[in-house]
Amino acid sequence: MMYATHDAFRRDLDRLVTAADAGTAHTPGVLAGWANFKHQLHIHHTVEDSHLWPRLQVQVTHRPRDLALLADMEAEHARIDPLLATVDAALAHGSTSLAEDVRALRDDLVHHLDHEENSALPLIQEVLTPADWKAFAGGMRTAQGVKGAAVYVPWIIDGVPGAERDRFLRSMPPPVRVLNSLFWQRSYLKRKLWNRR
Repeated sequence: MMYATHDAFRRDLDRLVTAADAGTAHTPGVLAGWANFKHQLHIHHTVEDSHLWPRLQVQVTHRPRDLALLADMEAEHARIDPLLATVDAALAHGSTSLAEDVRALRDDLVHHLDHEENSALPLIQEVLTPADWKAFAGGMRTAQGVKGAAVYVPWIIDGVPGAERDRFLRSMPPPVRVLNSLFWQRSYLKRKLWNRR
């Protein structure tokens, strides 16, 4: 789930870079895609900060190197919000620096995602219990709610090749798969995020 979410963030950042370069960043579909990206990122980081990092910190209290890694994760999270605000301002004011601002955001966020995957996720898998993971998943479900899940699931698989999409969907409970197939996917596609058809 974490890797799939990270991949969706990378994909959307690439779409925003493409739109900024093409001069289409102010179109309704791109702005809607950007708004969804920010929403998903906010939920992801908020739940990590409230349900994941504190549990991890308890487990590595006497491991200075691992505590330093958690401090890095927190510092990287703190750098993202100002970059999001810069892109928001560039979009709102038609700034000529939009493409540059988007690339700065992409570079910083992709660095953070890579760092998390290469260093923090292996540590998480080493020290957290199934109960800790269950609490994190529960926090994510609560933060998203049913309405959020109706966007999150099709957002994750947007543009994902068939085998990867099927693997992700198989990890979902059967009712989620049914709802996505019958309702959520169709509703998501109608929104034409990123001007996709």
